[in-house]
Amino acid sequence: MKITETAAKQILLQANESDARNLGLRIAAKRMKDGGIDYAMGFDKQHEADAVYSKHGVTLLVSPTSQDMLDKATLDYVELEEGEREFVFHNPLDPNYVKPEE
Repeated sequence: MKITETAAKQILLQANESDARNLGLRIAAKRMKDGGIDYAMGFDKQHEADAVYSKHGVTLLVSPTSQDMLDKATLDYVELEEGEREFVFHNPLDPNYVKPEE
């Protein structure tokens, strides 16, 4: 599991605004009926079985049930349309993944 510097900055900003500075960002993945992956995230405490990834000042938490689906994923924060930014997952393990244009 990786995170871009842009995503990390936004996560840290949101953590400060929501008083979640001492929590990690839990990333969850669930396999959908079509084989694709549905993603969720939110601030949470670390659990004993979690995989923990730290990058750019952010701690990512991934439970064992999501680990295999997120192993090669990258969390990014991008502008999809002018003035509209959101978090996206780039995950080559998702059959619906389309590599972003450079």
